[in-house]
Amino acid sequence: MDADTLRSLQAPIKNKYKEDPNTAIITLRASGELDDQHIACKVETGRAMMVAGLHPATGGSGAELCSGDMLLEALVACAGVTLKAVATALGITLKKGVVKAEGDLDFRGTLGVDREAPVGFREIRLTFEVDTDAPQEQLDTLLKLTERYCVVFQTINTKPALAVVMNRA
Repeated sequence: MDADTLRSLQAPIKNKYKEDPNTAIITLRASGELDDQHIACKVETGRAMMVAGLHPATGGSGAELCSGDMLLEALVACAGVTLKAVATALGITLKKGVVKAEGDLDFRGTLGVDREAPVGFREIRLTFEVDTDAPQEQLDTLLKLTERYCVVFQTINTKPALAVVMNRA
């Protein structure tokens, strides 16, 4: 896809959102079902059923997906798509590219071993390796705009308002 094709594809959508901002607000949903045999949760992705369980560092077998890995995978996917879209819009040719995310967890917090240890990632590092002839100035702009428009990155970076509710089934 080239920049003109992307613009023509997105133009009517952008116009619609400018004319009626409420149409741009969409609620995404995810749900999962607790596994009655294991410490696991079956999550429907729309493409396949994924089973998330405990990480081996917390007693899991490693057979199930780790939600921390899934968070990093979502970040890589979103950042990669955003990078490619922004590069396309700017007319930057990327011959090849790799997106990597890694994060540091202290499992003492998750397991309640140390109340002072944080629960969750202490640090997340997102790295792009691109093969391109674009000058550094364009790459700097590409990185800045990718960071700005990546939904998962911005969600982690700005922390949305959260609500947690428990209902009886």
